[in-house]
Amino acid sequence: MHRPLAVLALSLVASIAMAQQERDSLKIYISADMEGLAGAVTGEQLGPSGFEYQRFREFMTAEVNAAIDAAKAAGATEVLVSDSHGNGQSLLIEKLPSDVMVVRSWPRPLSMMDGIDETFDGAMFIGYHSSTSNTRGVRAHTMSSGNVTELRLNGIAMSEGGLNAAIAGMFGVPIILVSGDDVAVAETQVIVGEVEGAVVKWARGFHSARTLTPEAAQEVIRTRVASAISRIDDFEPYVLETPIEVELSLKHYQPVELLGYLPNVERISSHAIRFVGQDMEEVSRFLTFVLNFRVDLQP
Repeated sequence: MHRPLAVLALSLVASIAMAQQERDSLKIYISADMEGLAGAVTGEQLGPSGFEYQRFREFMTAEVNAAIDAAKAAGATEVLVSDSHGNGQSLLIEKLPSDVMVVRSWPRPLSMMDGIDETFDGAMFIGYHSSTSNTRGVRAHTMSSGNVTELRLNGIAMSEGGLNAAIAGMFGVPIILVSGDDVAVAETQVIVGEVEGAVVKWARGFHSARTLTPEAAQEVIRTRVASAISRIDDFEPYVLETPIEVELSLKHYQPVELLGYLPNVERISSHAIRFVGQDMEEVSRFLTFVLNFRVDLQP
C-alpha cells in the first residue's frame, strides 16, 4: 500500500533536518507562470478577459504557496517570488506569506528571473510550459505566443525554462524544481538536467490536458519541493558558454527587417535575426527590448 504524498513529504522534511541545521540560511527563488498550472488549458484561464481568470489567479497563488510552505518546512529562510505571467500581476499578493518579497510587472532587465543574484541557493519554476519549438505541450510557446516561432541560444532550442535557467546559472544558482505539464517538465530536464519535476497535468493537445485537481497538484508540488531541497547540493547551475549567440525567429517579416538595421544585429533569413551577447544579462535585456519596444509606449 502506497503512503499518501503528504506523508512522504513529511518524511523527506525530517530526513533533511540535520543537514539544514548546518546552514545559516537557505535562499530560494521562485519564478511563477500560469500556463503550467493544474487545469489551465485555454485563454479562458490565462488572461483578464477569460471567464476563469480570477479563479486561476487563486490557483496560481495556491501552487506558489504550496512551494513556499514546503521550502520553509525544509529549511528555507528567505523566498523571493517573481510574478511572471502575462502582465506580471497575476498573483494575489495579499495571500502570500508576509515575509515573502514579490517582483511584479514589466519591463525588467532579467525578465522572469529579475531579482535573482548569487546569494540564492536554488531556484524553482512553478506553472511552466514547453517551448515554441516543441510539437507537444499545453500552450507551448517561448516568451511570446503570438510573435516568437523559435529561440536558440548557442544553437540550443530554448524554452522559457531553459532561458531562465541560463540566467540563474550566470549567478551560479541551480534550478532545483519545475512544475507544469509532463511535456514541459521533460523538456526542462533535457535542457537543464535532472531537476526535480512536479507533473500536475498530462498534455493531450495545445488546448487540452488530463489534469490533477488544484488540491492534488498542490500536494504533488509540496512533495517534490521537499525532495528537491533534500538534495539541493546535487544540482548544478546551467551555464552557457560566453559570448552567447542568440538566434530569434519571429512570425512577422517587418520587425525582422527593422531589427536588421541595428549594427549589432544580423538578419539571417526573412524571419530570423542573430545577436551575440556577452552574458545572459545582455541577452535578457536584448530579448526584452525586441519583444516589448514600441515607439508609442507611454509614459
